[in-house]
Amino acid sequence: MPRQNRRKPIVLENIEIIDTATKGKSVARHDSVIIFIKGGVPGDICNITVFKRRKKYWEANINQIVKKSKSRIDPICEHFGSCGGCKWQNMNYQSQLKFKQNEVINNLTRIGGITISKYNQIIGCEQEYFYRNKMEFTFSNKRWLTQEEIANDSEIKNKDALGFHVPGMFDKVIDLNKCYLQKEPSNKIRLAVKEFADKNKLPYFDLRNQTGLLRNLLIRTSTTNELMVLVQFFNNDLENIELLMNYLNDKFKEITSLLYTVNSKGNNTLYDQDIICFSGKDHITEEIDDLVFKIGPKSFFQTNSKQAKKLYSITRDLAEINKNDIVYDLYTGTGTIAQYVSKKAKLVIGIDSVEEGIIAAYENAKFNNIKNCTFYTGDMKDIFSDEFINKNGHPNVIITDPPRDGMHKKVIEQILNILPQRIVYVSCNSATQARDVSIMKEKYNVTKIQTVDMFPQTHHVENIVVLELI
Repeated sequence: MPRQNRRKPIVLENIEIIDTATKGKSVARHDSVIIFIKGGVPGDICNITVFKRRKKYWEANINQIVKKSKSRIDPICEHFGSCGGCKWQNMNYQSQLKFKQNEVINNLTRIGGITISKYNQIIGCEQEYFYRNKMEFTFSNKRWLTQEEIANDSEIKNKDALGFHVPGMFDKVIDLNKCYLQKEPSNKIRLAVKEFADKNKLPYFDLRNQTGLLRNLLIRTSTTNELMVLVQFFNNDLENIELLMNYLNDKFKEITSLLYTVNSKGNNTLYDQDIICFSGKDHITEEIDDLVFKIGPKSFFQTNSKQAKKLYSITRDLAEINKNDIVYDLYTGTGTIAQYVSKKAKLVIGIDSVEEGIIAAYENAKFNNIKNCTFYTGDMKDIFSDEFINKNGHPNVIITDPPRDGMHKKVIEQILNILPQRIVYVSCNSATQARDVSIMKEKYNVTKIQTVDMFPQTHHVENIVVLELI
């Protein structure tokens, strides 16, 4: 068969969606071929177009839903399908929980090689919408155009946008009208900033050419009703910076921390940037039980505050800490878990690579009158050494909550070298968690599994695994 015919799209009819897959996709089979499909819900019967064929799988789009799944619902957001933020809005929440649980167990079984006889049922979130405490929006002078706009031949004068990146297109941004992830005044602030920028002809960022003024907008909220807004500018145009910052300060009196930074590097990460406090405090605070946590613009904190309380409580209970235990909290962030479990322990040692987070951890511990927590800054694979353990004491319990990539192999090697009695592994990526657990399974048994949903309407989920020394 000629190569050009082999690449031609294939139309298939009456294909049943049978499962969910990674990154919010769904799965079907045609003969012996696995097909990954965007926007499908298990139980749907669809006509599809296959646009990519690989040796082990195909990829397809839905042309028509012939029969809707019982799990399918109408998404409430007008941007669903273009925005990559809430890929499961077309699935009822109970089904979302079921498939999240299934993915965790499948990963632990298939990747981790673990035999699972029982596990705790997933804990769902009471708030299915408006649950996030942190949102980042991107300015772009290349707005994502709708199909209607593309079909219309008339000239589009304003291509500026403030919103989310289109999945797979770094320089295209969806101009958001309403987002259902963060409570007000998040939408009001974003829309007001865009209206003011348009009115005053403030140049939006060009991601390809690295030009323009307005780059990024970060909004953080808390259950204590404090509000942080940080605007990221590309160049130090002080006149226009002050113009926008004064507008925000005057219009939104509820902002308790108004910040900005000038970032002229290739990406918009904040960790190496100087943050300028324009008005109010340089942080906000969050409360969990009787603890207060200071959160700065660079600080890591769970993005669902109410569900974080459940996650930390479960982590503490599963750790089974007693008053003589030395506990290591790896990837401690701002020391939230470390301080939350400290009342049960003799000593808690927190380690993280972000210096601002560790500074905040010390400040939080002092404010909360916690005297048995010590925190260190450094690359985990380097700082977590024999010398470090000899200095700080041998841990009876390790709590680890690494980034999505999981733990570095040197960190795992060190854990297997010192062999704590119990490991409580918290993860936002059950695939890398399963990979790490598989390396430790010769020395440890998995005794408990608890999945906690922090991110309704998405395929993301947190999972806790308890490992006991054999």
